[in-house]
Amino acid sequence: MRDRILLVEDDRSIRETTEMGLRAAGFDVITAATGDDALERFREAAPAAVVLDVMLPGIDGLEVCRRIRSGSATPVLMLTARTDTADVVLGLEAGADDYLRKPFAIAELVARLRAALRRASLDADAAPASDIVALGPLEIDPAAHAVVRDGVEVPLSHTEFQLLLELARHPGQVLSRDALLDRIWGYDYLGDSRLVDVAIGRLRGKVEADPARPQIILTVRGAGYKAVR
Repeated sequence: MRDRILLVEDDRSIRETTEMGLRAAGFDVITAATGDDALERFREAAPAAVVLDVMLPGIDGLEVCRRIRSGSATPVLMLTARTDTADVVLGLEAGADDYLRKPFAIAELVARLRAALRRASLDADAAPASDIVALGPLEIDPAAHAVVRDGVEVPLSHTEFQLLLELARHPGQVLSRDALLDRIWGYDYLGDSRLVDVAIGRLRGKVEADPARPQIILTVRGAGYKAVR
């Protein structure tokens, strides 16, 4: 059975070219050109993953992502035409799992989609660990996919949770950006470590008492990140 992808792109030329490329790669593709249409098609078709442009008429891609993420763990890959990290930060904060800058090669989009689908499949098939993982003031429950600090649950996206759990399972061990890219995102980003840095910054904003002075997730300059022992 072919995985169904929801492609949301308002530029007709890009939408049609991308749809052709995804179909040629073996995906079943449904499309939308606006945010409202995207949400309707998502509810109707229950796609395996979403490719979502940031700039859309009406409801923009960030809000579409937030609404999808509020009730679903479906992988979302955002497309951005900007050259700085602004859209990357906003997209990840909205709950996106990955991003790709325009113009992009279909082969790279296909590789990232397959990696996201593979991660989602592995997560669904894996037997959940029952042991609570303690990290400083945090209690991480892998089976419930939940994090609690001082008796209050901390809402994390799927990617944020996996990143925190990976660090927590190796306390005191420095994990390089490349290692985290491989373990959490599942493939080589060709040295684009900004994704890790942005994700760590977002994660700190949710789990640290003072994100500007982190005590749980520490930076090891020139090497990577580590969780407190």
